[in-house]
Amino acid sequence: MSIIWTLVIGLIVGLLARFIMPGPNPHGIIMTTVIGIVGAVIATYGGQALGLYQAGQPAGFIGSLVGAVVLLAILRLVNRRA
Repeated sequence: MSIIWTLVIGLIVGLLARFIMPGPNPHGIIMTTVIGIVGAVIATYGGQALGLYQAGQPAGFIGSLVGAVVLLAILRLVNRRA
């Protein structure tokens, strides 16, 4: 059940991140979900590196959203240079 929950939260976070930072190239629902999940991973490990989270403690919803927006900004920079 936790994998399904992770996918649902990833989809919600990805949709919110795309709403906050829309781009000229729309991504599909799968890519939006992946962006949300990777944003949560970025927030978890980034937060642990900064001392915001303990080892093994996942990032919260807001942290995941910030991580997804950072990922979208990085993707936008990479696509602009290509």
